Amino acid sequence: MTVQPATLEPLAAPRGPAAQARRAAAPDVLAAVGQFARRKPLGAIGAALIILFLVLAIGAQWLAPYPYDAAVAQRLQPPSFAHPFGTDANGRDLLSRVIWGARVSVTIGFGAVVISTVIAVIIGVTSGYFGGWFDLGVQRVVDIWISFPALVLLVSLVAIVGPGLWSTTLVLGILLAPGTARVVRGAVLGMRTQPYVESARCVGAGNLRIVRAYVLPNVAAPILVLATTGLGVAILAESTLAFLGYGVPPPFPTWGSMLSGTGRAYMLQSPWLSIWPGLAISAAVFGFNMLGDALRDVLDPRLRGR
Repeated sequence: MTVQPATLEPLAAPRGPAAQARRAAAPDVLAAVGQFARRKPLGAIGAALIILFLVLAIGAQWLAPYPYDAAVAQRLQPPSFAHPFGTDANGRDLLSRVIWGARVSVTIGFGAVVISTVIAVIIGVTSGYFGGWFDLGVQRVVDIWISFPALVLLVSLVAIVGPGLWSTTLVLGILLAPGTARVVRGAVLGMRTQPYVESARCVGAGNLRIVRAYVLPNVAAPILVLATTGLGVAILAESTLAFLGYGVPPPFPTWGSMLSGTGRAYMLQSPWLSIWPGLAISAAVFGFNMLGDALRDVLDPRLRGR
């Protein structure tokens, strides 16, 4: 009797629901990104700039060609192949300092926006949902909060708590919260009387469940847009503080301190000292603002068009 040799069949690709969902998700994501880039080219450019600055902030120690505090060449050397951005008055590579400055700006910007968003959501949702005397009292506190001159209050608070990375982040987060809280409150006021909220209340759902399941998901879009726009405001405010001498203390580089120190002293003699930090600040603020405007148009049904 002859035995037929066993034939090896190739392993079939997994056909479970999870594998099919993963295979279908990748083209959907790429298609959505492509559609967003076609519809909102400025928003796509802003997103690309944001990704670039995030990469620079995360990988500064690997991407910077030189240490940020080491004299590596002659002082005030113009841009060259070895030093594309030139050197400062201490002989430090300006490209390396701009890359390391991205870490400070991105850290403070995202940290301040997270703090301000958490505070604004708590204040805006509770004030708009409960209303009445509670809403009236909270909004008068917010009015007082907004009435102070922002720059004067910012410099005063940083001077009290002391300059530094986390103190600047905390102060900026507190000062950015009232404007977002006012917008969140307006959105909550418009939906607390909606039929689905009244239906949930009639079937016995508590306030916490209604807020978590119905209110927060419906105000997530404006919160995301405000957070994206607030990132540009936070980076610009941090640069202003650093320019005035109240930001992160040296020797760690920040874009505002580079403009304030050697950039201002040698602006006419070596203009690249102020050009590159200024362009970095402008590109970061431009990127976050363009992405925020594009997200507003995409997420707001009234602005989507046909």
